[in-house]
Amino acid sequence: MIIKDTTLQALRTMVRGEFAAQLAALEANPLYKTLATVITSNTASNTYGWLGQFPKLREWVGDRVINDIKEASYAIANRLYEATLGVKRVDIEDDNLGIYRPLARAMADEVLAFFNRNIAALLTGGFSTLCFDGQNFFDVDHPVYPNADGTGSAGSVSNYVGTLAGENADTGRPWFLLSLSGVLKPFILQQRTPPEMDEITDTKNDSVFIKDQYLYGIRYRGNFGYGFWQQAVASKAALTAANYEAARLRMLTFKRDGGDPLGIVPTHLVVDPTNEAAARKLLEMQFNTDGASNPNYHTAELIVSPWLA
Repeated sequence: MIIKDTTLQALRTMVRGEFAAQLAALEANPLYKTLATVITSNTASNTYGWLGQFPKLREWVGDRVINDIKEASYAIANRLYEATLGVKRVDIEDDNLGIYRPLARAMADEVLAFFNRNIAALLTGGFSTLCFDGQNFFDVDHPVYPNADGTGSAGSVSNYVGTLAGENADTGRPWFLLSLSGVLKPFILQQRTPPEMDEITDTKNDSVFIKDQYLYGIRYRGNFGYGFWQQAVASKAALTAANYEAARLRMLTFKRDGGDPLGIVPTHLVVDPTNEAAARKLLEMQFNTDGASNPNYHTAELIVSPWLA
């Protein structure tokens, strides 16, 4: 069978249509958007100087008091990602295209899995990756200053529960208490271009001539990074009631420069599958095994992420 332009156009329409339909369905309630703020990028990289501090509201008496954004050199450079599917020319000749319909949908599945994997990597990598204040995202000595303008001798504030370093350091599977109710989330998905489907269907193209296949691929440009560390508390200690309550107390008592409470309230507990049973016992059992009321019942929503495993 001679492959006609109309045949290639039908294949292109089918692959693009199946990809777009599946992606739209998956985007209805994606996990990554629960955990991360999606920020549109218009350049090769974005610098997040505003993560340092935003001034609090005050009574307007006289002129405005102008607060400079605290200097921060935290930048996220966009990266280029791809995934490519080869469609054999002989399958088109033999009209054997049914197998590519589910593959096109699977490519959309991979886009969502890609986002979820990378957000999970931010969580697990936060113990050794710097954020805007020059400390690891999960650390025991984030600097918080006594004066609202960021001056004075900084005190050390921890967003880790347990022992982070040394010979007695915790070695269990990490779990994370997060505040996700606001517009800004503790993680950033920086998007330069959305995922898009490209194709090579010109029979005269070198790829078609040499490998006898047409190419369909996903192209995505963006990257991932950290927002406010105050919206996340982590631990590698056992997920016990005592440690969970210590994590909640820590987040609830975080203060801004100058000493005012930030008012951040934890909303979600994120665990991998190995900690699911302990997390459900903490959050979803109304009564403890001894019959007493569970004070942690429904104090956070549970997220079990297989990408943390």
